[in-house]
Amino acid sequence: MPPPDGPRPTVVGPDSGPESPFPLRLDGKVIKGFGRGSSELGIPTANIPISGLSVGGHTSIESGVYYGFAGLSPSRATHQHPPGSTSKYHLMAHHIFSALLTAMFGPGDTDPEHHEKNTFTSEKGAVYPMVMSIGWNPFYKNTVRSVEVHIMHGFEEEFYDSHMNLVVLGFIRPEYDYVSKESLIEDIKTDIDVAGRSLARKEYAKYSKEKGLLDFSGKSEVAS
Repeated sequence: MPPPDGPRPTVVGPDSGPESPFPLRLDGKVIKGFGRGSSELGIPTANIPISGLSVGGHTSIESGVYYGFAGLSPSRATHQHPPGSTSKYHLMAHHIFSALLTAMFGPGDTDPEHHEKNTFTSEKGAVYPMVMSIGWNPFYKNTVRSVEVHIMHGFEEEFYDSHMNLVVLGFIRPEYDYVSKESLIEDIKTDIDVAGRSLARKEYAKYSKEKGLLDFSGKSEVAS
């Protein structure tokens, strides 16, 4: 299905908070994926394996783009923030990113650089906003269904083999078949801004504090 013409919604999901079947929760070990997100699109993704067609215990989840929060187990990636560096995350509009961080951490310092240095990192791991794709990626004609997560953060290190917990809070759009790589990139960047605005609302931002996002004990490698 090709993408529709016309403007897209800037926010998705009701202001009152996630509606059924959300929130969905799944977790898995971060693996090397197809390698195209970063190298070809400039939009890095973390991939977790899924068993069959079930996502978070639901077999009827539509392929498409979703948003929520991701918890990563402790690693060099979650701890490394070079002193004096500016935020390396530039895929979301600055004012949207600032509003999202304020919603997550309070109205103190709204500078993304400050939050990235001082708030995301924890000895127990770290929690980040994310946008994710569930599906077959028809532009690349994948033959297996995959979960590809784009974490809204500028990482200095890779985090393959880390464990990732996800809470999925809403649906952004269906999976489309794009005629060009450029149109795919443009839509993904729109997805990122839509996710940022949607997560900045109080009834969504509160899920970033969910304790289960940083609970990595007894978790399997395949998403469940």
